Amino acid sequence: MSVMKYDNPRVDVHRLYDDSRLTAIGLFAEVHAGLMSRFAPALSAAGLSEIDFETLIRLARSPGQRLRMSDLAGQTGLSTSGVTRVVDRLEREELVQREACTTDRRTSYTVLTAAGAERLERVLPQHLQDIEDLFTGLLGADELETFLGTLRKIRTIVRPCATAGAETPSPCEP
Repeated sequence: MSVMKYDNPRVDVHRLYDDSRLTAIGLFAEVHAGLMSRFAPALSAAGLSEIDFETLIRLARSPGQRLRMSDLAGQTGLSTSGVTRVVDRLEREELVQREACTTDRRTSYTVLTAAGAERLERVLPQHLQDIEDLFTGLLGADELETFLGTLRKIRTIVRPCATAGAETPSPCEP
């Protein structure tokens, strides 16, 4: 393997490697990966993958416990085909169901079922304890408030659809 050489004498390669931006994204990635691996046992014990849990919790926290498929894709960061595969699997397990919009045939919704809510209720106590022990409990109240504000600021730029459909009830609600 060859090492890239810089012909520009003004570039200090060692300073380039020590850039605080690399440190910030590296720490963020390490923390995310570490948390997800520590959360996995509780999710797995409930028969849920990380994306299954994310899908169910987003539905549970949405008006009417339902989201348009396109909003669910936006919130989870999945493609439309990716969210369809996840919803298909969760529907087979009867954790969600699809509902057609009565006023717009092009729109369909994913709705959390009673079984889906029960599965969440089974995993949430341990998951919340894990979050407290490994993440939020390590920060003081002011630190947590500042951190959450910072995360929301970044999320607005990098995932603007992360809250799609979460604020207003759907026009097709019964």
